[in-house]
Amino acid sequence: MLLLALTGSLATGKSTVSALLSQPPYNLPIIDADILAREVVEPGTPGYKKIVNHFASSTPDLLLPSPTERKGRPLNRAALGRRVFGSTHSRQRDRKILNSIVHPAVRYAMARSILYHYLCGYWAVVLDIPLLYDSRLDIFAPVVLMVAANSHVQMSRLRLRDPHLSEDEARNRVASQGGVDEKIARTEARGKGRGYVVWNNGSREELEAKIREVVREVERGRRGVWRWAFLVLMPLAGLWAGWEVGKGWWGRRQWEAEVKEKDE
Repeated sequence: MLLLALTGSLATGKSTVSALLSQPPYNLPIIDADILAREVVEPGTPGYKKIVNHFASSTPDLLLPSPTERKGRPLNRAALGRRVFGSTHSRQRDRKILNSIVHPAVRYAMARSILYHYLCGYWAVVLDIPLLYDSRLDIFAPVVLMVAANSHVQMSRLRLRDPHLSEDEARNRVASQGGVDEKIARTEARGKGRGYVVWNNGSREELEAKIREVVREVERGRRGVWRWAFLVLMPLAGLWAGWEVGKGWWGRRQWEAEVKEKDE
């Protein structure tokens, strides 16, 4: 089974692409890291308890009022966002702490979902991961599809979607997801057939046409007999998965070496 990683910054149209891939003619299962990230910090979960233990004392409005919730008051995501989004040292430190709590739990939930869809016989599954490279999950995906948009288009869409955000808050949220140029370069560096950058500055129809072409190319050689061979012969699937992870790891290592050499 192919793992197709879908990534992109805020308000680039990644959610639109995810919706397209989940519908006919593709009908691919979507494993959404954002949804999993919310589920793993619901009241009563280990992730929830760790966040409360670390942030509650310094974030008075961390929890929402909910007298009927037996497992605990829900997290105030807006307050937590204000605490971790931004470019100052303290916010970057708090964001790293939050990620260290959420990311491992999301990985575990993601692995369970991948196994379920593999056993169901799907030829591919979409891993919707906004922070794909930051979380270092890119090595597990043989194919990466990144949705990109020009910065002014991105800011306009974000403020239209979330009108309560000020311009500075919107800019901080975009900046918190890392440099778009670097993500684009890393995706393109994966090479033909392994990394696709789709620019979404135009209409939905233009976007649909681009996605159709990408899926058509990805599908070649990845369906039919191989799908059933991997389903029946699990050791073969394991070897193939190990080979793909190895290629992903080597590609990331080469990228990091090139970046280090340029910095020097």
